[in-house]
Amino acid sequence: MESLYLLIPLSVLLVFLIGLLFWWSVRSGQFDDMEGPGYRILMDDDKMREKNDPDSDETELPKNG
Repeated sequence: MESLYLLIPLSVLLVFLIGLLFWWSVRSGQFDDMEGPGYRILMDDDKMREKNDPDSDETELPKNG
């Protein structure tokens, strides 16, 4: 019975803290676009890099032989 004196205030404090964190996340826009990032990872770029593109990361090495 004595443990209830500790557990009830702790649970009320925990619920209050979770409520504050949820309120902050809604106000800061965390739940604005739930589907966009999931679709964005599936979309490919339409343009393919050209072989002689100077912006490409690959460097051409001289071929021996």
